[in-house]
Amino acid sequence: MRTSGDLTSITDSLRELRFDDDLSGRAAFDAMTALVTLRNLIDHHAATVVGHLDRLGVATDHGRKLSELLIVMGLAPAVASRLIRITAAREKLPTLTAHAADGAISAEHVDAVGTGVDHVGKRSAEPIDDAARLTIVTDLLAQFFSGATPADIGKHARRLGNQHAEDTGGLPASEDRNLNALTHDIDGDGRLQVRADLNTEVGEKFSAAMDELAAPRPEPDGSPDARSPQRRHSDALEALLDIAARSGDAASAPRHQMLVSVPADTPDLAELAFMGSITEAMLRTLTCDTTATVAIVDGEAVPMEMSKDKRLFPAHLRKALHKRDECCIKCGVAATRCQGHHIAHWADGGITVLDNGCLLCPSCHADIHHNGWDVIMGHDRHPWLIPPATVDPHRRPIPAYNRRTLNLDNLPAAA
Repeated sequence: MRTSGDLTSITDSLRELRFDDDLSGRAAFDAMTALVTLRNLIDHHAATVVGHLDRLGVATDHGRKLSELLIVMGLAPAVASRLIRITAAREKLPTLTAHAADGAISAEHVDAVGTGVDHVGKRSAEPIDDAARLTIVTDLLAQFFSGATPADIGKHARRLGNQHAEDTGGLPASEDRNLNALTHDIDGDGRLQVRADLNTEVGEKFSAAMDELAAPRPEPDGSPDARSPQRRHSDALEALLDIAARSGDAASAPRHQMLVSVPADTPDLAELAFMGSITEAMLRTLTCDTTATVAIVDGEAVPMEMSKDKRLFPAHLRKALHKRDECCIKCGVAATRCQGHHIAHWADGGITVLDNGCLLCPSCHADIHHNGWDVIMGHDRHPWLIPPATVDPHRRPIPAYNRRTLNLDNLPAAA
């Protein structure tokens, strides 16, 4: 029996492994078959060691979750999560574990079978005993040995789940809250990838809200909404988050509690607590009228100064903005879904008063900060939009949405 001490010699042997350039097709096939088996065995042993790490509390001793420890050790988040799931399923699924120990099945397939068994168990109105669990495992393994992919195994598990629900009086999948799941991960570009699997009730609530908030709206010149359906739906999701953060008070600022850390010596390296680094342009957007707390930190990440909330439009000024602008001055979306924008930016000395503010929805707010649109305050004490040259080469001012029937006569020169 080999022990963990043999891993060094095994690792060294693998490092020295070489393949001749003149391999025959058969030799290459046999080598690949051996490597696949080796990979399967390594994943199996990795799951075993993950179990030991969990049992010994190694992650806790280092002030981390087990998944965080595995990621720090060099595993991709998806791989770390998969190994943890496999580890959790091992004791209840000895037949599956035995196949994995032979190197006969990949970690992805092991995970698919284990997840499939768990799915069927959730669908059943009655607890699944060991005999029933073995039958399910055998069925799903048969799918693997017949050439099924992990996704195929998942589909077959859902069919088994439907059958178990019907046989035991469980809920149909469309109505079963136990199957609801929402996951989010930050990808390599620093963007948040969100995935959801929702039952009928929650899905209907989500779809109804998105349908209302994602409706197309015309551009300031009257042309059709230039946003793609995907962009409109992402803007609608942001609107949902803002509505929830206001807790029903339309005149209050959203309470997102975002924390921005800004190094005193390198302000261009600002970071959000969850999403990581941001540009200076995004920093200016966040400090315009979202409730991001800005922490100026020293070289040891110790806060030197915390921002105050005087830059935010208080309730009485928000009500005044709602009364004057009525809606987003660019696209016309309801005032309850808008943010207050400093025409002269707070970071540049702009003050928080009615004549230095206007209402913009998050999407149009981003256009002001990132896409070349400007806002000026007219002599009539109403905001006017200045489109970028890419939209109008002459950059002719456009009235606020609630005043689009006005002409542009007597408009003062832009400040």
